[in-house]
Amino acid sequence: MTPSRRSDTTRAAILKAARERFAADGYERATIRAIARDAGIDPAMVMRYYSNKEGLFTAASEVDLRLPEMEAMPAQHIGAVLVSHFLDRWEGDDVLTGVLRVAVTNEAGAERLRSMFGRQIGPVAAAVCPDPADAPRRAVLVASQMLGMAMARYVLRLPPAVEMSRDELVAWLAPTVQRYLTAERA
Repeated sequence: MTPSRRSDTTRAAILKAARERFAADGYERATIRAIARDAGIDPAMVMRYYSNKEGLFTAASEVDLRLPEMEAMPAQHIGAVLVSHFLDRWEGDDVLTGVLRVAVTNEAGAERLRSMFGRQIGPVAAAVCPDPADAPRRAVLVASQMLGMAMARYVLRLPPAVEMSRDELVAWLAPTVQRYLTAERA
């Protein structure tokens, strides 16, 4: 194996271990030593590639929400498509849950979440809302719904949120998200 491939393999192992550790333990309790142990490497290697815990967290928590293209979609379906998409992402990616856990107790994690949602939901809101000047407010309202349900269902595991089927969640949340994005402001 070439040094470049070995380096890529090591980085991938570190990021996988860091994502799992941050998701399980949160930012404060996750340690470089534990992450290195999980990755099967020396802690010095983690420091070599990421400098410190914050640098590692930043790299490990990079998430592309892969939001669907909303501009060409019939306006009446936007809420349901977006809610369904977020449920898919939360259920298929422990990194998002880890970032959410860290965000509620750590400023670096909170900034990471703010940045991710601002960069990725803001353009969706701007593309579909009646007045693009309202896009930042509308984007934060959508984020409040998605993050609130993620917190209730995937982090706190509140029984009613966990017990609801995917279809029920979409039926409850989609009209609100739809209104946030497309309704004329009162």
